[in-house]
Amino acid sequence: MDRSPIAILSEELAVAALGDTVLPLGIRSRFVRDVNGLRMHVLEAGFEVPDRPCILLLHGFPELAFSWRKVMLPLARAGFHVVAPDQRGYGRTTGWDADYDGDLGSFRLLNLARDAFGLVSALGHRAVASVVGHDFGSSVAAWCALVRPEIFRSVALMSAPFSGPPALPQDALARGVDIHAALAALDRPRKHYQWYYSTRQANADMRECPQGVHAFLRAYFHYKSADWPGNTPFPLHAWTATELAKLPTYYIMDLAKGMAETVAPEMPSAADVAACRWLPESELRVYSAEYGRTGFQGGLQWYRCRTEGRYDSELQSFAGRTIDVPSLFIAGKSDWGTYQTPGSFERMQSSACREMLGCHLVDGAGHWVQQEQPEKVSELLLGFLERQQVKGR
Repeated sequence: MDRSPIAILSEELAVAALGDTVLPLGIRSRFVRDVNGLRMHVLEAGFEVPDRPCILLLHGFPELAFSWRKVMLPLARAGFHVVAPDQRGYGRTTGWDADYDGDLGSFRLLNLARDAFGLVSALGHRAVASVVGHDFGSSVAAWCALVRPEIFRSVALMSAPFSGPPALPQDALARGVDIHAALAALDRPRKHYQWYYSTRQANADMRECPQGVHAFLRAYFHYKSADWPGNTPFPLHAWTATELAKLPTYYIMDLAKGMAETVAPEMPSAADVAACRWLPESELRVYSAEYGRTGFQGGLQWYRCRTEGRYDSELQSFAGRTIDVPSLFIAGKSDWGTYQTPGSFERMQSSACREMLGCHLVDGAGHWVQQEQPEKVSELLLGFLERQQVKGR
C-alpha cells in the first residue's frame, strides 16, 4: 500500500534517535535516509576516523541494533567503522509496512539483503570487511555474502547455521511436508514456533499478553539463555516429530499455547533478574519500550516469508551456489539454535561455506551469544578478521 508523503513525514517525526543515556560512550544513534525505501536507524562506533574498513552487524528476532552494543566498541578500537542497523520491521527504522495483510514481499530474504547493500552504499563504502549476522540476521548475512561477495568480503554467522540455497525441486524439509500433522498427533500435541509466528494472532498474543511486553521479553530472553538450566543441546537425528519434540517449548510449542503463555512459567525470580549482568533491567527496557511501541509484526513477517514459501523460487535460482568468502560460525554452547534444523550445522561446514575458518561454541552462552559473552565473541571476530589481514575498504 502506497503511503502519502504526509503520512511518511509524520511517521519519521514521531521517531527520534536513541538517547545517549542508554548507549555506551562512543556509540552514536542516527538515521540514514533513502535505503531501499527505508529511513534506517543505525548505531555506529569508530565513525570519528574517516576511511576505516566497515563491519556490518545484523540482528535477529526479537532483537534490535542495540543487541550489538557490547561488541561494537572492541571492534571500533581495532580500527573498524562498525555499523548496526535496526533492520526492516524493527525498532526506529521506518518505511516498512506493519500490516499483516500488507506488503509481505518487502520482507523476503533477497530484499533484506538489498537493504544491507543499500546501507553500505549510503554510508559511502564500496565494500565491507565483514557482515556479521545473529539469529535471522545470520540468514541475511549469508545471502549477502552468497549474492554479492565483492561487497561482503567475509561473513560471520551466529546461532543459525546456513546450509545453502534451497534445492530444485524443494525437498520435504523445505516444504515442511506432514510435519505439522505429525507434531499435532503426538501424545503431547505440539507445533513449530516458526509456523506459530506466521499466524495472524501471534503479534497480539505477545504485544497484548497479560504479563506485559517487558515481563514477556524477560522470560523469553532468560528461557533461551545459558541461565536456564534446561538448555543442554545436542544434534537431532532427523526432521521428524519425535526428534523435534526433544527441543524446548520455545521451539516446539504446546499446540494450544501462544509464545507469551509458553515462556511465562520460566520467568526468572526477582533475585535472578537482579543478578543478570548480561541483560539488566535498564537494558531490557530498551527492548520492551521499542516492542511496546511497534509491536512484533515487522519481525514476524520475516517468518511468514519463510514458512509460506511464496518467494522460494527466487532463492532456488541460486541452487548449488556456495559462500566462497572467508566464513566463521559462533554460537553459545547452550544454544539449541545450532541444531534446531537437523543437518544444517554439518552441511554449512561440509558444502555451503567453502572457506570456513572456524566454528566456535562458546561456554556460558545460550542463544544471545553476543550479549551473554561479548568479550569472547569480540575476540573471535577480531581473530577471524586478523587471519584475513583485512586492509582498506
